[in-house]
Amino acid sequence: MPNSIQHWQPFSDTVAALQQLKQRFKLVIISNVDDDLFAATAQHLQVEFDQIITAQQAKSYKPSLNNFKVAFDRIGLPQDQILHVAASIYHDIAPANELGLATVWVNRRTGMMGSGAALPAIAQPNLEVPNLQTLADLTEC
Repeated sequence: MPNSIQHWQPFSDTVAALQQLKQRFKLVIISNVDDDLFAATAQHLQVEFDQIITAQQAKSYKPSLNNFKVAFDRIGLPQDQILHVAASIYHDIAPANELGLATVWVNRRTGMMGSGAALPAIAQPNLEVPNLQTLADLTEC
């Protein structure tokens, strides 16, 4: 099943939103897959990322704080200049909050029950948006 990831298509708003965000910000991916699987996914996203940190490179999986620390080393910016945007409270928002990062939760499950494929977790993002395009539009203000 993991190999099916390479065939998954991005959400309909994702490519345009990433391209819009790339015009103003550096984009970094912290992914819970290996290098080969992310390389296939990246082709669908149609944007060049400034850094790509995979679980294979970090030698750990989120929610491990190690994945974030590898990202900090590669990004080379103070943590107060980093905004972590993610769809998983469990894998992303909770550990990013623990590290003091500002966070945005892309909650595509608004109005749905349960936590989807992720384990349930409790953490409060700084901002919640229903999709990535909403965040991209907010950055234009």
